[in-house]
Amino acid sequence: MNIFILLSAISLSLAGTAGAIKQMHMMQQNSYYLSRYFKWLAGENNFGFYARTALVVLVALLFVVKWYVLALIVSLLFAAFCLYKNIKEQKKAIKPLVFTQRIIRTYAAVIAIFMVLIIVFALCKAPVLRISALTLCFIFGIFCEIPTALAFVLMKPIEKVITKGFINDAKKILRSNRHLKIIGVTGSYGKTSVKFILARILSEKFNVLATPQSFNTPMGVVRTVREKLRPQTEIFVCEMGAKNVGDIKEICDIVNPTMGLITSVGEQHLETFKTLENVCSTKFELYDAVKKKGGKVFANINSAPIYERQGCGADIIGYGTVDTAFARAENVSYSAQGAEFDVVIGTEKIHLTTKLLGAHNVINITGAVLVAKELGVKNEDIAFAVSRLEQTQHRLELKPFKNGSVMIDDAYNSNPEGCLEAVNVLSRFEDSFKVIITPGLVELGEREYDVNYSLGAAAAKAADVIIAVGKKRSEPIVKGALDNGFKNENLFVAESFKNALEIFEPFAKSGTVVLVENDLPDNYLK
Repeated sequence: MNIFILLSAISLSLAGTAGAIKQMHMMQQNSYYLSRYFKWLAGENNFGFYARTALVVLVALLFVVKWYVLALIVSLLFAAFCLYKNIKEQKKAIKPLVFTQRIIRTYAAVIAIFMVLIIVFALCKAPVLRISALTLCFIFGIFCEIPTALAFVLMKPIEKVITKGFINDAKKILRSNRHLKIIGVTGSYGKTSVKFILARILSEKFNVLATPQSFNTPMGVVRTVREKLRPQTEIFVCEMGAKNVGDIKEICDIVNPTMGLITSVGEQHLETFKTLENVCSTKFELYDAVKKKGGKVFANINSAPIYERQGCGADIIGYGTVDTAFARAENVSYSAQGAEFDVVIGTEKIHLTTKLLGAHNVINITGAVLVAKELGVKNEDIAFAVSRLEQTQHRLELKPFKNGSVMIDDAYNSNPEGCLEAVNVLSRFEDSFKVIITPGLVELGEREYDVNYSLGAAAAKAADVIIAVGKKRSEPIVKGALDNGFKNENLFVAESFKNALEIFEPFAKSGTVVLVENDLPDNYLK
């Protein structure tokens, strides 16, 4: 056995394990769905594929002509390049790879695949097996997507067993707390904000647990229950997210909510849902689960699809600003500092002030107030809690920025209505120089172009400078802005958010307000 061939195989195995970090990062950002991961792969540039194919041919030719030392040098250089590239990409990633237990197990499987191939090559005496193992080692090392996907497939049965055990444990914990009230919160947008608002108001009277951040997947909910639910917890506010039909039902089957709140139904994740009706049906899986338990469902009837469901006989307690809402926001006045308004429930009127920005937050607060009243929270406690609400991180969060400028951080907003409302909020900053930085919206299927065009059109009327992120994906934003009279010299296209901030630098000064709208994850930012 030639030692140089073995060392070359080991070097390319190291390259493959280093490259697998990026692949698992993308797998994680695609919610561990192989179909979405492969779709992301299909969108990657072809140059990298051709370059790596050429590398496979080069290494093979070097072995054929017996230039083993050169083959080893090439393999070592490629391994070093892969390691450097992945470390660099993780450092600049918007949302770096989270080394969860699942990722660690899968990464161990990737390493095991390479170890098996090297052992077979080194110890097996059958020429066919040795050559096959060596060939696979080289291909897998250079095309690290293959062993990554293979590891996920191999680990899937094990992950199912582990997941089932965690779910059963969470169910057992929930069953042991018989007096616990569970409030499910879902919607195309607004659910995270409403969750935090509701939890803050209810905490004036109860011991409350809410799912942290955007822990709105089945395993995020399970983890919250297993790690944070205590015997003294009285109310669990559970955010429920969805990208496919049946996702909300899956979470409801775990937690069995006794009350439900639906914040909205809109054009979000249409890439997977396909139709608005599918979105609506999925959100109403919470309605179905709560009604089976004999509980009450509260919903924002300003959202047209919800209003239509109510008109078709759905037993919903509505809130919003429309006259038919059971809980209505009235006498609303806005400023750059927040809002002041009344919430009318029956014959009661509660006057509220809040630091939260935007018309949508008035509706969000109204829904949370309605649920709080249902659970017996006093008016004065509600008013106090609402006045103390802090801006949710990355959701119309107002904060100081570079050189005395002010940022409206709306990085976690990813729905059409919310984005337009954020632009509207920016427009209210009178006597300010206004800048928008945005890559637009994703996962809207065939509606994506039109929605981003509308975002560009709205930005043209509100901003003095527009910085669109992503040369290809910013095309509809740019066209929407220019078609609505925006000056070309004030419109910039950045390759990345880092580049966008560099473009913004000359405008960063006192009196400048910059809206950062929808900071896309790395798997979309191209």
